[in-house]
Amino acid sequence: MRSLVAGLFCVLAAPLSAAGLDVTVEGEGANGSFHIELFDDVAPQHAERITTLAEQGAYDGVVFHRVIEGFMAQTGDVQYGKRGGDMRLAGTGGSDLPDLPAEFSDRPFTRGAVGMARSQNPNSANSQFFIMFAPAPHLNGQYTVVGEVTSGMDVVDAIKRGAGRNGAVVGAPDVMVSVEATD
Repeated sequence: MRSLVAGLFCVLAAPLSAAGLDVTVEGEGANGSFHIELFDDVAPQHAERITTLAEQGAYDGVVFHRVIEGFMAQTGDVQYGKRGGDMRLAGTGGSDLPDLPAEFSDRPFTRGAVGMARSQNPNSANSQFFIMFAPAPHLNGQYTVVGEVTSGMDVVDAIKRGAGRNGAVVGAPDVMVSVEATD
């Protein structure tokens, strides 16, 4: 009985390993890697979706198509956002999986927060996500916070900024060359 209790205590006392993503970026702006911790306790469906797409390799080769100085960098269009594709369509697509219902929480949009992009319909998030350069309290409770950058924020800060309409990146956008799911 004591060994059972001791074993149970060890399991309960062990730190939970958070799911996450290791992202490697190349381009005119950023070259390096960063890590995203996913909040599977706050946004389980969204964290699972991002993990699934990463495990399928769907994010590999996807560009940062919308990057606004002092606000955020958006990526994740696995349908139209691949490097070498028609960048006029980047940001308009998603995956073949169904859209997700909103998982709003009290997690704030602070620097390094990762949110799920969507249309005006709160239940339309699919594959696209964005990373905050700075706090954006006006997004709190309006978009799903799915994670946060825990290392490599300097790489995120270097992502090529958009000069086009609504932050669209002109020319060759920086690209996620590899996105690997971690335990």
